[in-house]
Amino acid sequence: MKFRLLLLKYWFFTGIAAVVLIAFALPAVGVFLQTYKILDIVIFVAFLLTGLTLEMASIVRQLKNAKALIAAVASSLFLFPIIAYWPAVWIFGTPSDAAIGALINGVAPVTIASGMVMTAVAFGNVPLSLLICVLCNTAAVLTIPFMLDLLLGAGGAPVSLPAMQMLTGLAVKVLLPTVIGQLLRPLLKDLLVPYGKVFSIFNQCLVLMIILNAVSSSTDRIIEAGIAILGIFIFMILLHVCILLMNYGVSRLIRLDQPSTAAFTIHVSQKTLTVSYLVWSGYFAGAFPMALIPAIAYHITQMIMDTFVADWFRRVQMEIEGTDKKGVTQ
Repeated sequence: MKFRLLLLKYWFFTGIAAVVLIAFALPAVGVFLQTYKILDIVIFVAFLLTGLTLEMASIVRQLKNAKALIAAVASSLFLFPIIAYWPAVWIFGTPSDAAIGALINGVAPVTIASGMVMTAVAFGNVPLSLLICVLCNTAAVLTIPFMLDLLLGAGGAPVSLPAMQMLTGLAVKVLLPTVIGQLLRPLLKDLLVPYGKVFSIFNQCLVLMIILNAVSSSTDRIIEAGIAILGIFIFMILLHVCILLMNYGVSRLIRLDQPSTAAFTIHVSQKTLTVSYLVWSGYFAGAFPMALIPAIAYHITQMIMDTFVADWFRRVQMEIEGTDKKGVTQ
């Protein structure tokens, strides 16, 4: 019974192990997902659901927090790729799957669901987290081609990117379904309320499908790399620690309150695997088949590490509220 409860509680991490095993045993499954565009369809539905569930009124109220929003875009979409790419080039060389993968992960926008969930766990400013999500995901459509061209050109990696094609593709796959969801929200929002947890599970299953596709398409290279994969995981773990510390420092520098500090530190430090997959599969999969591995490693790291970070912020907030109540009674 205890094992079953643990399995239900940590089903997502069990699922990661399961899809990796499936990818090695039956790589044709991943090929099937890619051949019949199943992942593209599921990703479109995921962003459609995002648009359906976004509460715009709470977002608008956070527009006055301009310093946090500017800092979030600068940190997530400009500083993060630089901090991720150049150390990866120095450690793994260029052009290499690990360095390209670190960059693909770096240019991606913040997560859509888990960042807000963990902000809520941390007793953080959820509306601010929501606005950071919307702003970064919208801006990323413009910044991704620019940052990839800038850093790959400076690093001398022989990759030619069709910037306008990438821009159009991201707009169709990310912005279009989100806008459609927002337009449908007034008609459907009351019907969607009971299904919030189902949508969260759907997003996590999408991540599992992405991992299955990425691993199954590069099983031979992964086996060949062997222990080197461990080095990629260690690098991404250290990268996430550095990004968390940087964003916490930025939040203190611009003097955010404690709930906003929690939202900024957690959400701006996270990256969505979905957009990383779109960039990798569309423009890098052929030349760099293992380049999604760093993004997968980062995603797993943030899912585990940020659970503890959110718990720490929650305890700090509870102490602050307890101190405030004690002061009032005195």
